[in-house]
Amino acid sequence: MKDLKKIFGNGNTSSLRQLGILVSLVIIILLFNGLTDGLTISPTNLINVVQQNSYILILAIGMVMVIIAGHIDLSVGSIAAFTGIIVAKLMNDFHVPWGLAIVAGLVLGLIIGAWQGFWVAYVGIPAFIVTLAGMMLFRGLNQFVGNADSVPVPDGYQALLSGYLPEVGPDTGYNNLTLLLGIIAIAAVIWREVRARRTAVRTGAELAPIWVAILRLVLLIAIIAFATFMFAGGRVGTSFPNSGIILVLLVLIYSFVTRRTIVGRHIYAVGGNKRAAELSGVKAKRINFLVMMNMSMLASLAGMLYIARAGASGPQDGINWELDAIAAVFIGGAAVAGGIGTVPGSIIGGLVMAFLNNGLQLLGVGSDKVLMIKGLVLLAAVAIDVINKNSGRFSVIGALTARRNKSGDELGIPVNKS
Repeated sequence: MKDLKKIFGNGNTSSLRQLGILVSLVIIILLFNGLTDGLTISPTNLINVVQQNSYILILAIGMVMVIIAGHIDLSVGSIAAFTGIIVAKLMNDFHVPWGLAIVAGLVLGLIIGAWQGFWVAYVGIPAFIVTLAGMMLFRGLNQFVGNADSVPVPDGYQALLSGYLPEVGPDTGYNNLTLLLGIIAIAAVIWREVRARRTAVRTGAELAPIWVAILRLVLLIAIIAFATFMFAGGRVGTSFPNSGIILVLLVLIYSFVTRRTIVGRHIYAVGGNKRAAELSGVKAKRINFLVMMNMSMLASLAGMLYIARAGASGPQDGINWELDAIAAVFIGGAAVAGGIGTVPGSIIGGLVMAFLNNGLQLLGVGSDKVLMIKGLVLLAAVAIDVINKNSGRFSVIGALTARRNKSGDELGIPVNKS
């Protein structure tokens, strides 16, 4: 059983927690697939789910870093809407090339993030208050700049950010670039497993049995191959969405940043125990400034992706996006107190909410009932963990706290273990 657990990571409680979230996602998908007579797991629906939720998942990437640092950001939906109307105006009214407009949107996000980060990091105003003010400020600016009207965006802009991988090469009955993307993903998984085993041998670390590595590879390759054929086999003209590619790249980049870089470790240290981190030489103000600025930049990117898919920017863009992003992060295992959370966990949490919402819509459930069910799911996800922690059973927060404390000890950063 000890070796079997290593199929899903290192066999520790954190890995098992990631497995638990993933199993919940699979159960939800299979349940709704049965209830909808196979509509949930169909190429068209899977492509739609990625397109409809990519901007929320991008927000979740930034939000988990904000929450790990011990803050919250309520302004991301308004920032996305404000950036969207600015970018749409630049292209529609001033005929700015869409490439420059995208760059301008990202720069605007960085400026907004620097504004909010200054108040949080260097003035000391709680992020809740700063971003609550930002939510109202940038929502008002969106309506002021756009005059409460919709502003269309060019076709080229839509094709870039909301289009699909193009059709190239011979007619195979599938989208060849999507197939190539799947092959690259499979090769990367195999290379990662081989590299991990070589590193373990070189450092003298404990190795999982070879059958565990082979079984893990078989499972991962099967999942990737299935998803590849689903996305590549959609109706003519569709394939894996460009927004999905942007999302995958961001997940890879931010997973590396949070796990493998000094900045990522410092974010966890500040969220776990700010005072102890500062005594260890961590520049907490700089870290808080960076996470707030990064969040606003990703919010701007999410807003640009949304208007590309919608074809226009409007006054209702971004409403309640922050709530969906926060829900994804907490379902993915983050803690309200900070110091705990992962990018992959937040993405899985976001997919849980995405397929729950999608499945209920396919069943014709009204929007009022969908909101109630999503609220109960979020409450249940956190309540179960808290109850388990208080009763001494396996707990997400307890498990991840133990891992965080271990990481802090390894870095020589004292952490609060009370």
